[in-house]
Amino acid sequence: MLREFISIFRAGDSLGGMGESFARMLSLTCEMTSAAGDMYFHGTASPDERSRIYQQDVEVNQLQRAIRKQVVAHLALRRNQPDVPYCLFLMSLVKDVERLGDYAKNLTEVMDFRAGPLPDDEIVAELRSIRSGVESAFREAAEVFAESDRDRALTFIREGRDMGKRCDALIRRIATGSYDGPTTAALILGARYYKRIWAHVLNVLSSVVMPVHKLDYFDEDEISRQVS
Repeated sequence: MLREFISIFRAGDSLGGMGESFARMLSLTCEMTSAAGDMYFHGTASPDERSRIYQQDVEVNQLQRAIRKQVVAHLALRRNQPDVPYCLFLMSLVKDVERLGDYAKNLTEVMDFRAGPLPDDEIVAELRSIRSGVESAFREAAEVFAESDRDRALTFIREGRDMGKRCDALIRRIATGSYDGPTTAALILGARYYKRIWAHVLNVLSSVVMPVHKLDYFDEDEISRQVS
């Protein structure tokens, strides 16, 4: 279904415009996540840098609403009824990308209750490694999606399982550590936000390997067969 979906959304009609808006949302949220990570780990950001994140988030939200409106208008015409599955497909993906913008924004807000950069220790090094993996997957996600590359999508899904476990394990280490209150909160929130960013990126990639009714839900038996 994904290949047909991509073919349709590359068309020059209203569906093509929706596809372009979706691609713009992916690009914006990927840029936001990278910039937010810099702010989170450095603990500082200029007013212009923070303002840019919020402006980009506004644009992402506007694109989401525009796509919703276009979907409703498109399906209002009887001749477009065969496109219902593809429009439902897009609506699900758009919501995941919108959430990516929210979590990027949340990362920047962690600075509000701590001062300066994070400690230079093993726990923060692990969090930096998680950030690197998340951002790398995000940068490749648009290409994997556009090419409907099942093999690469399955690789990311498999890695996603491990990444989620890494985040959970790190949160437990932070919670039992000796950091002060603000640092503990900042680290736990960072690990949690990166786990959620990764999860929403994987939801987009799930569209490469799962049917529309299973988007966001990974059929363990099916995935295991495909990654084995």
